[in-house]
Amino acid sequence: MLMAHPVVLKNLLEQYETLRALHAENGTKEARQRMEDVAYTLCISTGTRRIDAALSAARRQLSAPHVEDGAVHTA
Repeated sequence: MLMAHPVVLKNLLEQYETLRALHAENGTKEARQRMEDVAYTLCISTGTRRIDAALSAARRQLSAPHVEDGAVHTA
């Protein structure tokens, strides 16, 4: 399975969290649409279909021991 680069996943997670907070605070159409776009990208990047699964998968990938300083090392 292809895996997104750790820097990409970290950026997507940060964007999603920021947009979720912004949407909760302002509830603008633009914030909601951007949040949906980032959620979709997270799902595609993690091979999942739901945002909760995508968030879990992204966090799991980022916490894996082979991820150091944004580089992926293979054995």
